[in-house]
Amino acid sequence: MIKTAEINELVASDIKQVEEKMREVVGEHNETLTLAIDHLVNAGGKRLRPIITLLSTRFNKADHQKAIALAAAVEMLHTATLVHDDLIDNALFRRGHPTLNANWTPNATVLTGDYMFARSSGFAAETDDVRIIKIFSNTLMTIVNGELHQFFNNGHSAPPSQEEYFQRIYAKTASLFAAGAETGAILAALPETQVRALHDYGYYLGMAFQIMDDILDFQGDEARLGKPVANDLRQGIATLPVLLFLEDSPDHPLVLKAVAKQYPTDAEIEQVVAEIRASGGIQESLDKARRLARQAQEALTPLPDNKYRRALLDIADYSAARDI
Repeated sequence: MIKTAEINELVASDIKQVEEKMREVVGEHNETLTLAIDHLVNAGGKRLRPIITLLSTRFNKADHQKAIALAAAVEMLHTATLVHDDLIDNALFRRGHPTLNANWTPNATVLTGDYMFARSSGFAAETDDVRIIKIFSNTLMTIVNGELHQFFNNGHSAPPSQEEYFQRIYAKTASLFAAGAETGAILAALPETQVRALHDYGYYLGMAFQIMDDILDFQGDEARLGKPVANDLRQGIATLPVLLFLEDSPDHPLVLKAVAKQYPTDAEIEQVVAEIRASGGIQESLDKARRLARQAQEALTPLPDNKYRRALLDIADYSAARDI
């Protein structure tokens, strides 16, 4: 969980309840499935999405148990997407922990992810709010559609446009940030102007957060990232630092080789990483992430100036300044 004194004071106990909710056993429950979910919850993470959801419910009196269920729905949906992503990417580690597919068959991993999607929907249904359930349904469709679009376009010789990149990170990341913030506002019965404000906050924050992830993919080291440096590029995925680098070097043979999924060697990847780090692409990407974080903060203008808004402002600062 992200740690600042105020945010920790506001939601730490609730996040523990969210994690307990995610571990709940319902009906006929396979023992191996229970162990898998425990493993995934225990692997930790920033819990940023449920934190934002919980903070969004605090601007008015929302039913506490429904708020916990909603935050659990958000984090369970996020975790389910990671299970499927790791399988698609053949990733063996995440956050330094073995992924499910490191030890399980693809079939078992897919079914576990499917169960978690269904469990997320069940948590969302506990809010007894049809609008929230519809938003969750639409968000899941957006995420899956984005992954399918990337899958079927991987290996094309031409890199994507920046517009296509932004569409991809909206589907991959920002859509769920926006959904969590918006549904929290709906559960708290906020005025529509504030519901929209929190949706927009989540959108801009999610976009900034993913761009920072893509920067850290080049700037971090393998030990801290829990995965190889330039992991996306190794899979043929061109992120914003790569696209900005290509503006100055559109015919760079090694980058084009990677984007076309012609599998450059480790030495070639290391060369590309060094060149991208030395270019202006990293700083331009960082500037973009910071602008989006500021837009997230500006979106909160219709919300009252209280400790919950200040916590959301701090999270936006964090999103564009984190180092992992």
